[in-house]
Amino acid sequence: MADEEHTKPAARSFLSCATEVARLLDLGDAAAVPEARRARYLAHAVRKPLPERAHLPEEFFEPLLTAAVHDPDPSFCRWFVEPAVYAFGRRRVMAALLVHLRTGTDAEQAGAKRAWYCAHVPLRADRSPAYAPGGSRDPELDESRDVMAEWREALSRPAV
Repeated sequence: MADEEHTKPAARSFLSCATEVARLLDLGDAAAVPEARRARYLAHAVRKPLPERAHLPEEFFEPLLTAAVHDPDPSFCRWFVEPAVYAFGRRRVMAALLVHLRTGTDAEQAGAKRAWYCAHVPLRADRSPAYAPGGSRDPELDESRDVMAEWREALSRPAV
């Protein structure tokens, strides 16, 4: 019972995150789905339309990263991270995850660590024309060595 109560706030938080991403995609709120399964249902619903979009408006950035950080399943947070990497760049995504690592709650820090792994997704030409040989993506969007160094430094600091 204590474990169930411990996960309820995290589940509600992920539900609100998944609901916001679904709202941005005009997918509806899935009110007919039982609340216990609604967050995962919405996460599945956004899985297909997100990668199909060539570009995402700025308003998607925070909701995608927040959903990724709050997704309790490390296998699925990639559904939010990968579209953010393609749309906004690996550097920006990693920098946002670094902020969650440094300033987030324990749960957000754990979520940032799960999402960090997904932020290393290979960038493929078949996923975005910007990565094709004649693509026009600014390489600075994906340059992240300095952010990775900051991440390692943050991990090496003792918890306060």
